[in-house]
Amino acid sequence: MVLKSAAEIEILRENAIIVSKTLAEVAKNIEPGVKTIALDRIAEEFIRSQGAVPGFKGYRGFPNTLCISVNEEVVHGIPGERVLKNGDIVSIDCGCQKDGFYGDSAYTFAVGEVRKEVLLLLQRTRESLFRAVDVAVAGKRVGDISAAVQEFVESFGYSVVRELVGHGIGRQLHEKPDIPNFGRKGSGMKLLEGMTICIEPMINLGTKNVVQGKDGWTIRTADKMPSAHFELTVAVAKGNADVLSTFRYVEEVLGTKKI
Repeated sequence: MVLKSAAEIEILRENAIIVSKTLAEVAKNIEPGVKTIALDRIAEEFIRSQGAVPGFKGYRGFPNTLCISVNEEVVHGIPGERVLKNGDIVSIDCGCQKDGFYGDSAYTFAVGEVRKEVLLLLQRTRESLFRAVDVAVAGKRVGDISAAVQEFVESFGYSVVRELVGHGIGRQLHEKPDIPNFGRKGSGMKLLEGMTICIEPMINLGTKNVVQGKDGWTIRTADKMPSAHFELTVAVAKGNADVLSTFRYVEEVLGTKKI
């Protein structure tokens, strides 16, 4: 774990805003009939136009700019020739790097007309993220963040993925500490001012169990039920979390489609 200075947090904020705006550029093009690789190209072009480079491309061998995960795919889906269909949901996870630091954020979108129970999964997963952000303050513990997610989503009968967690972020895309989406209040590492973390609930409509695809990357739900994923980057501060990334740009694009 590396505590960040105020100046370093501002560089992280710049990266976080770039990924937030990239997600909005992608959001403009999410509709039935679009190929996931087309969304990936849009994201890479925009990131580079901002003087940054894609944070995921080449990371541990990942081949693309975005992780694009559809329906039962939880995370780490590889963009390709897949065509989005009416009724799909699609998690877009985006990272960038500029001035030696990273940005990282994710949003799950509805494609066309989506079943109400799936829209509710999206809404409640997003809400669980903001409940977790509210307790990401100096003096609390990692378990307070984890419990905020778990208690909320399990109250609706959803399940929390165990194998994948949030993480610290800074000069490395993934730093300590891990930020699980399940746990007990008051447990885990104490949160200190200057910690920068990514909180990212991955919540399933069905079982919590997941499997890895043959491509070595894509993680799917074991029962093939839908999964939702939202992520924000946060700097731990006193009193209130300093949220570095934002969904504002995405949700301005979505407008009346806002979930």
